Amino acid sequence: MEGRIDNVDEIAKDILSRFRLIAVVGCSRNEGKPSHDVPEYLQNAGYRIIPVNPSADSILGEKSYKTLLDIPFSIEVVDVFRPAPEAPEIARQAVKIKAKALWLQEGIFNEEAKKIAEDNGLLFVMDRCMMKEHYRFF
Repeated sequence: MEGRIDNVDEIAKDILSRFRLIAVVGCSRNEGKPSHDVPEYLQNAGYRIIPVNPSADSILGEKSYKTLLDIPFSIEVVDVFRPAPEAPEIARQAVKIKAKALWLQEGIFNEEAKKIAEDNGLLFVMDRCMMKEHYRFF
C-alpha cells in the first residue's frame, strides 16, 4: 500500500495529530477505570469523545450510543476498551462507518481485527494506551 506507515510510533502519532473525533467503545461512567479516565484525558486535551456504551445515556457530557452503527455522524477514530474477542466485530463496524483508524487499548491483542482494519485501509494500533501515547508525543 503506497504511503503506508509501518512504524507503530509513527502511526500512533499520525492518528493523534490528524484526527479529533474519537468513538470510545466500552467507555465507562466509573471514574478511576481506564475506560473513563483515558477518554476524559483525551477530551481535556481537545478531542471530541463519543461514548459507545449500551447501558449509558451519556458519559463525559456526551450522548452515548449503543453501537458504532448507531452514531448518526462520521467518526474518525474508534478506540476500543472491550475484551479482545469482541475486537473483530468492532473492526467490521469501524469499516462499515468509514472510520479512518482503529485503536485497541493497552492489553488488547487481536490479529483478526488488525487484518480487517488494515485490509480496509484503516490505520491500526494495538496494545497501546491512547492517553500514554498522547502524553509521550505531545
